[in-house]
Amino acid sequence: MFSILSSIWQIVEYTIVDYIDVDFTLWLTWLLLPLLITFLLPLIIAVLLYVTVLILYVYKLHRARLRHAYELDWRNASRSVVAAVWDAHGWIWHGYEVVGLEKIPENESVLFVYYHGAIPTDLYYFISKVFLSNSKLIHTVADRFLFKVPGWSIISDALKVIPGTVQTCSAILKEGNMLAISPGGVYEAQFGDSYYRLMWKKRLGFAKVALDAKVSIIPIFTKNIREAFRTISWGRRFWLRLYAATRFPFVPIYGGFPVKLTTYVGNPIPYDGNLTPEELRTKVATALEELINEHQNVPGSITRALFERVYQPPSKRQHQL
Repeated sequence: MFSILSSIWQIVEYTIVDYIDVDFTLWLTWLLLPLLITFLLPLIIAVLLYVTVLILYVYKLHRARLRHAYELDWRNASRSVVAAVWDAHGWIWHGYEVVGLEKIPENESVLFVYYHGAIPTDLYYFISKVFLSNSKLIHTVADRFLFKVPGWSIISDALKVIPGTVQTCSAILKEGNMLAISPGGVYEAQFGDSYYRLMWKKRLGFAKVALDAKVSIIPIFTKNIREAFRTISWGRRFWLRLYAATRFPFVPIYGGFPVKLTTYVGNPIPYDGNLTPEELRTKVATALEELINEHQNVPGSITRALFERVYQPPSKRQHQL
């Protein structure tokens, strides 16, 4: 079968070359190259994650020698290196920056609630930036399927990534730590689009965590995160059914575009024991939607986001003023 197809391909190629005077293989390669690149670039993030694994294993295996050099536990020493790697990647590839870093309290527990992009690289950059600025690590909640990925165990151990229940998340905050949660999770990552609508369904877990731990919530949003990586838009019904049956993110992702990424830190929403989880959920969703409406042009444009690397247009609020 393969030999027959190969013969047919050679006949077609030779015919076109003989009569049209075009190297068909070269032409087809150049035609498909942009498409191939957009689907291969997400692999860079996977590679970077495994570089993270490598760094963590280096510090774990050689911690005795490195502890003498840094006078730190291997996890703390490795976190500094990992944070530096991700911070450098964000600055070089996306011109990444954070606006409103001063709104984050240094000595209080905080629950961050964020919009989930197709790949949450912005969260990696944000965690790195916060860690490098005040040496506090933000614990994060990840989907359970990640904990089945080879190498993820050392990442979750060193960088404090947990599958997350209301009880475990609340306990982390009560110990004085910071925690980041995306209520939309993998569903929002897979089926969100360039209009940046929140896809939280009826999830209340994060609100229950904040009320139980009696902590404030800070909404954060990264402009153009949907232009950095996108999911394909065709076959939506099929992918929805597949996700509902497996709870696994099968929707293909493409991108890796070096667009401008800016994370905006919203105003803290203080603890209010009089609020129900439903009321707090609505309050946080409104605050996050306001951040999106203020800073993100919708529908998002990859071309515009690339242009913002060299020119940052005034925000909507500045236009109104």
